[in-house]
Amino acid sequence: MNNTTKHQIYYSDARKMKYINSNSVDLVVTSPPYPMIQMWDSIFCKQNKKIKNFLDNNNGKKAFELMHHELDKVWLEAHRVLKDGGVACINIGDATRTINKNFSLYPNHARILNYCLNIGFDSLPFIIWRKQTNAPNKFMGSGMLPVGAYITLEHEYILILRKNGKRNFHNNELKQVRQESSFFWEERNLWFSDIWFDIKGAKQIISDKKIRNRSAAFPFELAYRLINMYSVKGDAVLDPFLGTGTTSMAAMASQRNSIGIEIDNSFKKIITEYFKKSTKLINEVIDKRIQKHQAFINLRNSQKKLIKYKNLKHDFPVITRSEANISLRKVEKIEAKNNEFIVRYKG
Repeated sequence: MNNTTKHQIYYSDARKMKYINSNSVDLVVTSPPYPMIQMWDSIFCKQNKKIKNFLDNNNGKKAFELMHHELDKVWLEAHRVLKDGGVACINIGDATRTINKNFSLYPNHARILNYCLNIGFDSLPFIIWRKQTNAPNKFMGSGMLPVGAYITLEHEYILILRKNGKRNFHNNELKQVRQESSFFWEERNLWFSDIWFDIKGAKQIISDKKIRNRSAAFPFELAYRLINMYSVKGDAVLDPFLGTGTTSMAAMASQRNSIGIEIDNSFKKIITEYFKKSTKLINEVIDKRIQKHQAFINLRNSQKKLIKYKNLKHDFPVITRSEANISLRKVEKIEAKNNEFIVRYKG
């Protein structure tokens, strides 16, 4: 297994990925701007001036569709660059908005899913991420009076889409890498549920208010979990809406390579500084993951439940034979050169 990973950042338009070869990416993990959420109106209006006209004329449905036309171009490119068996994980929330005194839901997840199915993706069971940032007693509309109160949106979707069937690991080398990339038994039981309650929304790391208003970073744990679920070490992970760099950071922690695309050059300084200072953070993620596993094993021991297997790399007990070759390697250093970052691992 290679002792380094490479992380390339492109400051360009994700609707055109000509610099990325077809069938070269193993996994896409991303969260795009959400159509019909007001904070992203200006981004979509810059991409298509007709969108502003429809918003100004209170035509929400037309604006919604044109916003998605711009995102469609990214999903088409994502399908092109993904390898057969590759997976795209798209974190997206629906939107609610009042236009011309009419309150309505704009179902972003359904619109994206329908388009992606039409261009050749297959849908796997998707995840409902129940965010903990919203208070459960909030409501909208007419208070206690029927029939004008509205359900509060307290969740987002993570669509799981696959290109051209199941991925195969044909030779012994690939099978060994897959074994080293395994997750723990208790992680599987948590991660592969279709509802996630345990991940909180991300706090902004940006001090510049103008830039912060153009960013809505998803949590590191969300990207880290998806990368470990749907790729193996050494894979190439793409985020066409990189923002502050969360997906690439999670790829570094997972010993994957990454490609990040960000249309806004003002994020460059933030991303570079974030990556340069991330060695300690990444190693803390690895330590915490091992500590949580050891706490789980201690609980099993206290309950006098049988534990049959041992991990060969870390010399701690594991529940299944599949976990015997898990290898969690810490970062030694991160080297930056222009828009490329090389991560070197210990051991």
